[in-house]
Amino acid sequence: MAAPVYERPAPGEYAEWYAGYVKAVGDEDLLELLARQWYDVASLASSLPLGKAEYAYAPGKWMLKEVIGHLSDAERVFSYRILRIARADETPLAKFDENAWMGPAKFTERKLGDLVTEFQAIRQATLAQLRHLPPESVTRIGIASGWPVSVRALGYIIAGHVQHHLGVIRERYLA
Repeated sequence: MAAPVYERPAPGEYAEWYAGYVKAVGDEDLLELLARQWYDVASLASSLPLGKAEYAYAPGKWMLKEVIGHLSDAERVFSYRILRIARADETPLAKFDENAWMGPAKFTERKLGDLVTEFQAIRQATLAQLRHLPPESVTRIGIASGWPVSVRALGYIIAGHVQHHLGVIRERYLA
């Protein structure tokens, strides 16, 4: 079986609010960016000054540990959507509320290194999934959160979501 090719999705392949994530991928090859990002997250986490893992840049904002945990939660959700849509499951997929998930997740009670290791494991699973999908499935469209979304758009959303949060971490947590 030929390897799938992930060209940039068209605007109709994802909800408008994901446009910033899709754009954040730039012209980079999707799978190469995804492979590099797990190193970027680990490198950033290992370079943090002591105590920064429990830092939130403003009242009501997530602590850095929570941001890393959120990356894992979101990637799991988006990867599950990829699986369902790639397998031609036409069942509409529910939305998820990342803010409602934060309290029960208890990321602040975990070690930052464990959160990073978990993110890396999830990313490896995402990469394995995307590398081995049937090529015709990457343009398949399903419904998630009430909106059409393609498999390839979900791959771009995953990468762009991490790019977004890496930028926020650099600008607001490490400044």
